[in-house]
Formats: sequence, C-alpha cells, structure tokens
Amino acid sequence: MTENHLIPQRVLFGEPAVTAPSLSPSGTHLAYLAPHEDDVAVWVGSLADRDFRPLRDLRARYVEDYLWARDGRHLLYLADHDGDECEHLMAVDLRTGKVRDLTPFPGVHTRVVGLQTRVPDQVLVEMNLEDSGRNDLYRIDLAGARREPVAAEPGLSGWLTDPDLRVRAARRQLPGGGLEVLARDDEYSAWRVLLELDYEDATATSVLGFTGDGKDLLLLSPLGADTVRLLRLSTVTGAVDVLYEDPAYDVTSATVHPVTGQVDLVTVERDRTELIGLTADTRARLARIRESTRGDVTSLGRDLDDRWWLVQDNFDRGPAAFWLFDRVRGTGEVLFTHQPELDGYRLSAVEPFDFTARDGLQVHGYLTFPPGDRAGLPAVLNVHGGPWERNRWGFRAESQWLANRGYLTIEVNYRGSTGYGRRFELAGDREWGGRMQDDLIDAVRHVVGRGFADPGRIAVYGTSYGGYAALVGAAFTPEVFRCAVAVAAPANLRTFVESVPDYWRPIGDRLARRIGDPRTDADFLWSRSPLSRVADIRIPILLAYGGNDPRVPVSEAEQLVKALRANDVRYEYLYFPGEGHGFRKPANVFAFRAAAEKFLAENLGGRWERP
Repeated sequence: MTENHLIPQRVLFGEPAVTAPSLSPSGTHLAYLAPHEDDVAVWVGSLADRDFRPLRDLRARYVEDYLWARDGRHLLYLADHDGDECEHLMAVDLRTGKVRDLTPFPGVHTRVVGLQTRVPDQVLVEMNLEDSGRNDLYRIDLAGARREPVAAEPGLSGWLTDPDLRVRAARRQLPGGGLEVLARDDEYSAWRVLLELDYEDATATSVLGFTGDGKDLLLLSPLGADTVRLLRLSTVTGAVDVLYEDPAYDVTSATVHPVTGQVDLVTVERDRTELIGLTADTRARLARIRESTRGDVTSLGRDLDDRWWLVQDNFDRGPAAFWLFDRVRGTGEVLFTHQPELDGYRLSAVEPFDFTARDGLQVHGYLTFPPGDRAGLPAVLNVHGGPWERNRWGFRAESQWLANRGYLTIEVNYRGSTGYGRRFELAGDREWGGRMQDDLIDAVRHVVGRGFADPGRIAVYGTSYGGYAALVGAAFTPEVFRCAVAVAAPANLRTFVESVPDYWRPIGDRLARRIGDPRTDADFLWSRSPLSRVADIRIPILLAYGGNDPRVPVSEAEQLVKALRANDVRYEYLYFPGEGHGFRKPANVFAFRAAAEKFLAENLGGRWERP
C-alpha cells in the first residue's frame, strides 16, 4: 500500500480497466467496456472459456449506453456526435461484426422503448426528431433493419410494451406539471386513463413496465405517502397495491424475476445503498453474496433462467468489483475490478454526516478526509449536479482525488435532492440560489464549527447545477469561499430556461415550476442568476464549458466571461469545442483536471501533480 503518495490523474480519471459489464440473456456470454488501442471498445466473450475480445467496429467514446438484444446475437448502443446528445441507435451483429445505424435521421434523440424475450428479433424505439415537436415510435427488425411506424397518439410519451412487444401503456404530461398514466388492451384499442397524478406526485413518479403476465404496471411513486414506494397498478381496474415502502427513504429501483415476472428485488438509497430481497430465495442469495463482498451490493443483471447473477460491489476505499454468482453451485467469483491500479494507493473513507439547516430541515451528506490530521483542513464543497439527483456512498474518483490532494471534501444532499421523500425534494422548488444554496452554506458552517475545516481556505466546485451553485457562491457569498470552479454552469437563469433542448419540451411546465417561468418570473430568475451579482465577485474563478453542450449553451459562458472581464475579476476560462455537457475525450479530461488541481493548490495550498 502506497502511503499518502500522489495518485496520478491517469489512475483516477483514465479509462477504467473494465466498466459496465452485462450478461447475455442466455448467461453464456459477457460484454463490458474496456480500453483498446488508445480508445474504448466493447469486449465480448464466453464465460466458459473467458476469451474476451474487442469489437473493433464498436467504439464507445461517444456511446451513452449499450445493451443485449433478446436474440443474444446483437448488441445495441446509442451514440452521439461530440456530445450533442443527438443519439442514433446502432446494432452490431456479433457473428458477422456488421454495424448498422437503425435510426439514420439527422438531429434525432432516440430512446429504446421495448425489448422482449417473446419477440427476440425486434426492438421498439422512440425518436424525437429535431424541431419536430413529436415523439415517433418505430418497430425495427434486427435482422433486416426494417422500420415499421407504430401508431401513437400525439401528446403521449414514455411508451411501454407488454411481454409481446405491444405498446400498451404511456404517459401524458398535463398542464401545470401533472401526469396521466394510460393503458389499452392492445395496439388497436382506445387509450384509457388509469391514474392521474398532480405535480407533487408526478415529479417523483416513474413507470417501470409491465409485470410478467402483462396485466399490471409497476410504478415508483410517492402516491399516498411521502417517500417513493413500489406500487402495482392494475390495467383493468386502476387499483393500486403497495409492494414495498420505506418510511424515511425512497425506493429507487426494482427487479423482476425473469421466470415468474414478479418483483423480487428492490433498492433503497439510505446513507448506504441497500439491495433488499422480497422473497425467501433472493434473501438467501443476498446473504451468501454479502459473505463475500465488502461494500454496497447492486444488481447488474441475471440470465433468463435465473442461474447467474452479476453484481457490483461498491467500496469507498477501493475499486468497484464485479462478481458472478452461480445459484446452482452456491459459489461466486470476482471477474474484474474497475481500476486495479487503485489497490496500490491509500484511499480515504467516505463518512456520512448530517446537520440541521437554518430553517430546521435535516440535511444529509458525506465527508471525505485526507489522510492524517482532521482539524483545520483546507476544504472543497463539491456540489452535485442535477439538481434532482443525490450523492451516494462508495468510491468516487473526484472525492478521492480531492482528498489525496489534501482537501476535506464536503458533499451535501441539499433540499431538492432525490432519495429523501417527496417533501424534501419539493422543498427545492424555486430555490435555485435560495434555500438550496443556504443548505450548502450551512453545511460549510457545520463542518467549520466542528473544527474540521479552515474557514479561510474553502473552495466551491461543481458541474451543471453544481457549477451554477459554485457561481452563486462566488457572487452571493464571496466571503465564505477562497475560490470557485464551475463546469457547464448556467450563469443567467432566464436564458438557461429558455434554451432547454427540444426533447425536454414535454416537461417544460414542470421545469417552470421547479426553477421559474421566464414568461412570468423574469425578474425573479434574474435575481437568482450569478450574472446579476457579478459585480460582487471578488474571488478567483475557473470556468470550463463544452462547445456542443445542448443543455447549457456556451452563450452562458460568453455572457459571464464578458462581465468578469469588465469587472476586472481574476478568472481562467477553458473552452472545449468538441465536447458536450461534461468532458469525455481523455485529452480534455486531463487538461481540465490539471488546470483545476493547480488552481486549487494556488488558492488553498494543497498538492498538485506536475505535468
């Protein structure tokens, strides 16, 4: 174990040795992403002989996701161009190596709607064509790539297929941010409304899919409670049954047994992620798995016969491990770890903490200390993006990077974050730059009050919403922070909300309620914009933006840089023309990280890696 040595950026932020493993439907083969010839490729091989080889025609630099088709012969993946988020659905034939574009349209945003075991040679996709204002459905034959339009009512989205790949459920966004869940008996029947949710319930509701018999829908929703529960909705009567709930934390996922079609696993995000078995069999299997693993276990899939389970063991002080468990033999083995080189370095524990905000709300988060002393440390408030997301326990390269450089890392699940119930999430509505920011400041004061952090050496850092919060920290409370790092950060909330991507339009009313409506709240949005208080910024700022970002256009950076220059504020501006919302090209990732850690070292006094 290397004690307190500088962990190279290439180890922390280089391409993982293995990531995103996935079992084939038969359980005989495995795919994963891994480096190959200075790039990233999908590797595929038989679990019997472990002869994994890269698919040379499938590069993953701009692949958002990949998945097995139900025929076990094709791999499907979404790919965009330089981060523009106009994804095409691609298919690679594992026998021939041939790659085809299944959605060859310009400016298309694609989502896979359905893959079903009973119809293994087809896939159903939803496409949002640029400037069309529509979400079109197509059934695509994998062998011939033939596309067949599927009739869909205008205004509907989020379609779901039953086990026979028939489109039988959908969602409709309602004015004011509400939501309807609809169903029909077959693809030729009329739609009927099963459930209508108001804005407060709709924001945290997701429709997972059909049960194995095709009669009921599975939902994650706070309907009838504060926390998100797992619900079963009858497509015949509209009756709702509660399958699992937690009184304090949200259920975040559910897994259906591949044979019975019934839910047998759920995930609850507490201070630690907990995978919970709902049957005697799954509870027994999880108990055996936990005898071998050392962190939080998450399910990555299983085969159609439910013999093989692929799980990830998430550990804060080491690389994630990918395990394969055999139900028949009752044994398990580590297939890979995501970054074996991390084993040679001392990593820091991630410690849950909580505090009471100034208005009495209980707020949770995580602290990651550098090795050694725990008093009077320079600190980085690392704000998560979203903002409708949350920080989780486990290994995170960014937290370990900052701790290794000598900083106490403060991560806060401020109000508006998910996982803590409906009231906590809704408490963030119209609080960008308001009470959400107060929670961050209160977290800093809590940590300073406990003697952990030096109040004169604290930075604020983040991407997307986190970048916005960093700019707000610099503009609204410059006395709290020594410096700020903001990536892909909105600077003017009026122009930001007005310029959301086309595929966000269906949730436009919801965004207006959560952030503010430019048509009626122009002055309010301006008052919460860092650009409105740029004259108050007196701390150094590092900015980084991608030229192809569809969510936070580079015009946000241009407005801010012009104002900073006019007010003689010390700033650095990194512009990456071939990147989107965040950086993916290795040269750009390392260029940003090198600039950021040098910037932090100059202002907080920590360590940095010389080029």
